[in-house]
Amino acid sequence: MRTNAAWRARPGYDGGMTLVIEPGAERPQVLADLFGALMRVHSVSDEERAIADDVEAFLNAQPHLDVRRMGDTVVASTSLGRPQRVVLAGHLDTVPALGNFPPRWLEPDDPQVRDDVRTAHPGERVMFGRGAVDMKGSDAVMLYLAATLTDPKYDLTFVFYDHEEVAAEKNGLFRVATAHPDWIQGDFAIIGEPTDCGIEGGCNGTMRFDVVTHGIAAHSARAWMGDNAIHKAADVLNRLASYEPQDVEVDGLVYREGVNATLISGGSGTNIIPDQCRVHVNYRFAPDKSIEAAKTLMMGSDTGAELGNGEHTATGGMFEGFGIEMKDESPSARPGMDSPLAVSLASLVRERTGRVPLAKLGWTDVARFSSIGVPAVNLGAGSPLLAHKADEQLPEGELELLADILIRWLS
Repeated sequence: MRTNAAWRARPGYDGGMTLVIEPGAERPQVLADLFGALMRVHSVSDEERAIADDVEAFLNAQPHLDVRRMGDTVVASTSLGRPQRVVLAGHLDTVPALGNFPPRWLEPDDPQVRDDVRTAHPGERVMFGRGAVDMKGSDAVMLYLAATLTDPKYDLTFVFYDHEEVAAEKNGLFRVATAHPDWIQGDFAIIGEPTDCGIEGGCNGTMRFDVVTHGIAAHSARAWMGDNAIHKAADVLNRLASYEPQDVEVDGLVYREGVNATLISGGSGTNIIPDQCRVHVNYRFAPDKSIEAAKTLMMGSDTGAELGNGEHTATGGMFEGFGIEMKDESPSARPGMDSPLAVSLASLVRERTGRVPLAKLGWTDVARFSSIGVPAVNLGAGSPLLAHKADEQLPEGELELLADILIRWLS
């Protein structure tokens, strides 16, 4: 039976739509419809209001849920008196489109289906478009669970949040954790980041900072009267080029660290010796390190560089002697795989998929939960290798697989 789930006009909201699920609709089609509905809403970071409105309306239509909202983050919870609570969280925003919006379903023989996706999921339709993997597929599954799991064995909290893809201070989960930590407290949390429906534990921490070199401006015809700051940046680049990525084992999972230049800027004119150059550096550090320990490795233990307090001279570490200006930082998170809930979930995932837990190499919001004492793992639909790609796509079967795992575990 095909579901009649569809976007329906919501009175009083110009152009807004509400998703409804008709009784008796079959799960695979409802999941596909939910997924398609979310995909059709443009929700690049800073533009999440419309999708948050729709998600809020959908959750408010479920009588067993208490719904709260802060900005464009929507939180829905059960109050069943269960002894334990599980939090399921997914972000609503996407990175900007690269010719992949609006989305569309691709039939199995469509040439735009990636060869690796077709091989792994033969005969399946594929959703092509921005946000399919990161992470509207998982969001669709969570919305389905929110509507249909009315008698789970744990109390449940669902968090759909904004601004995950941009600077940490904008992150909706961060803002809720700061202002209303009780909204997202629980005994265990699952972040729906793409993991091919396997468990990825913990996450690397991340920090971004400018390494600054200084010189003296002069006319390029009389370069000896100046001091070229861009040339001085060669030493910064040499230090980066000579860095060898480190593998670090934490609680049985192996994380890979990395230090990379991601931007470089300098100079004010084509005939002016530049008096400043900035190399923007991103350090991804394993969860055996705090932010303070990571900073020590990059710039020394007493540099004094903090977010928003300008430039300081590195007293040690990889960039000793250079100027440092902090731009962003987020803590790492240990795997948390010793939690009994994590153990039981990992056992079910292995039974269902054959996959054992792996380390999460990117930064994810498991770190937010770790900071408030809630063990958390990443578990979501789609390949993490396709996140942010121009040909981002997710096979339909991933929705059913993730839903099946979570329904069996939560029921």
